[in-house]
Amino acid sequence: MSSTQSLPGFNVLFDAIATDLREHGYSIQNKALPEEWIDGLLRDMRMLGADQLKLAGVGRAQQHVANANIRRDAISWIESTEGEQGQWLAFSAQLQQHLNRSLMLGLFSFESHFAHYAPGAFYKTHVDAFKGQANRVLSVVLYLNPVWGFGDGGEMVLYSDTDPGTVLRTVSPHAGTLVVFLSEDFPHEVLPALRDRYSIAGWYRVNTSNTGRVDPPA
Repeated sequence: MSSTQSLPGFNVLFDAIATDLREHGYSIQNKALPEEWIDGLLRDMRMLGADQLKLAGVGRAQQHVANANIRRDAISWIESTEGEQGQWLAFSAQLQQHLNRSLMLGLFSFESHFAHYAPGAFYKTHVDAFKGQANRVLSVVLYLNPVWGFGDGGEMVLYSDTDPGTVLRTVSPHAGTLVVFLSEDFPHEVLPALRDRYSIAGWYRVNTSNTGRVDPPA
């Protein structure tokens, strides 16, 4: 499916996300996407070879390096416009249009990748964009794990930016849960997973291109 193809039936969800972002800066939606989409995305991810999943890094451009003391997930960028990956990109494009209309965010582009946390993997507390220094506006996480128990770890912890150390929400990575939040405003971490944990992480960007630099991508 092309990422420009229309997907009916998501207006209520999009309205709920827009309202949450306006009021709280983040939105957590359970069972946001059809089960068959989640199943297909999980299948695609599990079929990725070792050469397609790369150890994720930290930092931007020349400062981008792998650092196992900060994060230990492996990623593969989503570029296919076919099947469930195409449906995911089409969904993300329509959410972008809806949020631009309702919140006037000026979102220009979207990128996302599969993320695999092997047992013991984690991502320490960080922000996805430093205030005034990056073009990431909204962060998106979609979880793909069909069965996830209380003792399996791997939760995402969302912290307050104005009251350091205060936990706003702890999100278990159950299949179909969609999290959207302002990239600059919410420090967050992924607690160590005790078994294989699968998700998609993505970012909406604004366009900060100029005559000497094209941005995005990072």
